[in-house]
Amino acid sequence: MDKRDFLRGLGATTLTTSLAALLGPALLARHATLSPSALSRDEEFWSAIRARYRLPTDWINLENGYYSIMAQPVLESLVSHAAAINQQGSRYMRTRMEEDFRTTRAAIARVARCPVEELALTRNTTESLDLVIAGHDWRAGDEVVFSEQDYGTMQAMFEQQAARHGIVCKRVSIPLHPQSDAQIVGLYASAFTERTRLVMVPHMINLTGQILPVQAIAAMARARNVAVMVDGAHAFAHIDFAIPELGCDYYAASLHKWLGCPLGAGLLWVRRDRIAGLWPLLAPPPGRMSDDITRLNHLGTHPVHTTLAIREAIAFHEELGIARKEARLRHLQHYWTSRVRQHSRIRVNTPLDPGRHCGIGNVGVEGLTPKQLETRLLEEFGIYTVGTDTAGVHGVRVTPHVYTSEAELERLVKALETLAG
Repeated sequence: MDKRDFLRGLGATTLTTSLAALLGPALLARHATLSPSALSRDEEFWSAIRARYRLPTDWINLENGYYSIMAQPVLESLVSHAAAINQQGSRYMRTRMEEDFRTTRAAIARVARCPVEELALTRNTTESLDLVIAGHDWRAGDEVVFSEQDYGTMQAMFEQQAARHGIVCKRVSIPLHPQSDAQIVGLYASAFTERTRLVMVPHMINLTGQILPVQAIAAMARARNVAVMVDGAHAFAHIDFAIPELGCDYYAASLHKWLGCPLGAGLLWVRRDRIAGLWPLLAPPPGRMSDDITRLNHLGTHPVHTTLAIREAIAFHEELGIARKEARLRHLQHYWTSRVRQHSRIRVNTPLDPGRHCGIGNVGVEGLTPKQLETRLLEEFGIYTVGTDTAGVHGVRVTPHVYTSEAELERLVKALETLAG
């Protein structure tokens, strides 16, 4: 099939409304000349970004950390791709799918700032981390270290390996408000022995949004010959970094969170010298070399329209710019947490230090359980959050996105003050 014929049949909509057309001359000039920090407080600019989303009108969505809805151009491209592939059927799958898959991998590698040869496209963070955890040749007595604040499903996967292979799981507990990077590094180091083989570290704790000093932890672990696996579900496309510069061995993320991709998209990065040492969860097609990372993520027949729409999500992300996006998310979190931190009956469970947080915050109100706070915020104030009541974190997680307005967060502040008062 000729490529032009396919694209004509695909009817794909890339970002047909560019920022230039959307913003107009004055806003576009500010976008080009203002620093990310200054632009982060420009509500007129961010209102124009908000216009690219279709949002609920009867409640405020402050739970984007689970799944961040797609911008309209991305959603439209997904629907268009699905329709076109349904029309082309097996012919597309047999003649174009592999090439498009490679192109999408290359685009994700560009965002991750890593070699494409070290990147696998998966369905989510859980699948990516499971590929690493289950892919090791474990021996009875091998030790793994992770934190009580790690994602529960990943802790369960380690426990399954313990039941199956006899490995030993060791947990540390990360303080809500650490005194220093050295304190956190020391917590992990204190759990290591000569039998420790792997440590799992959350780049950004999903419960509170606390950013961990991954580079320092990785340097300590590698000096002790311990492999480092990072859960980057909430950090990727949220804060600005290059995966290889973290110094870890494995990095996993979901693309349906802060990158704004369709559901069912994730990544796994593996340092090149670690690829051959992992067993795939699903046997790869014959002929794949042991150091070929694509043997780790044999997806079989899968929703390829999702793979195609990832490119539109990346185009939207890159058009806005990670520095501007990070600055806006950081501003939004500080906007509301700074207003309630001094209230005697309100507890902010996210560190004050700007180097230890970005867009995610967690807050509790004295006298209310997390579930009660979640319920009352929604039923009485039309604000959707999620309660967290585990691993020393008791509150609701608040996760705005680039479309969130200061006015919406003003409503959150007033609601918390009312409930606390």
